[in-house]
Formats: sequence, structure tokens, C-alpha cells
Amino acid sequence: MPGAFELKQTNNGQFMFNLKAGNGEIILTSQTYKTKADAEKGIAAVRASAPLDARYERRKATDGEHYFVLKAENDQVIGRSELYASASAVENGVASVQRNAPDAATRDLSAGLAGAH
Repeated sequence: MPGAFELKQTNNGQFMFNLKAGNGEIILTSQTYKTKADAEKGIAAVRASAPLDARYERRKATDGEHYFVLKAENDQVIGRSELYASASAVENGVASVQRNAPDAATRDLSAGLAGAH
């Protein structure tokens, strides 16, 4: 099963998305956006930035766990990974985003509909 973006509306009426790998695991989570259109622009930015290794910033959390952020062309963070136990697991996560994001369909769950567009 290919990866997919899932676009959702948050409890406070804003929008966000997750990029899920083919196995259903979340591999990247967005910030929140005020409008659905802005969230869709965020998805487009992830698709464009995902193949470029220089757009990934590998980081270490205060508890020692590892994660990465994906930055857009304007250097803004457009997605954040889950926490990983090791730096090598981060590299696997980056590779998964690089593989899945460019061609991932978008499932719009924001209106309670599961249709892809």
C-alpha cells in the first residue's frame, strides 16, 4: 500500500496533516494551519522538499531520543517526525519520507469524508 497524507481538522478548528507510510505508521506530522488551503500548501511543500536531503534537520530531544524536522525552501519547519531511539532509526525515517511523500495521495478527513483527491 502506498503512503498517504491524511488531512484533518483539529478540535480548535484548525487543520493539520500526517504523512503515513504504506504500513499505516505516521512518519511526519505537520504544524497546525488556520485554513485548509494553507494545510494543502503545506502538503505541497512537503512533496517538493521531501526528496532533498539538505531540507532535513536531524535533532536530539532533551531526553536523548532522536527526531528530524523537514524544512521548506523558506527554511520554515513543515513537518516533524516521531521520536526514535537511535540516529540510525532517524535515517530510516528520513528515507521513508523521501520514498513516500512525493507521490502520496491526500485523504481529506477534515469533513468526516475519507475521499482522496
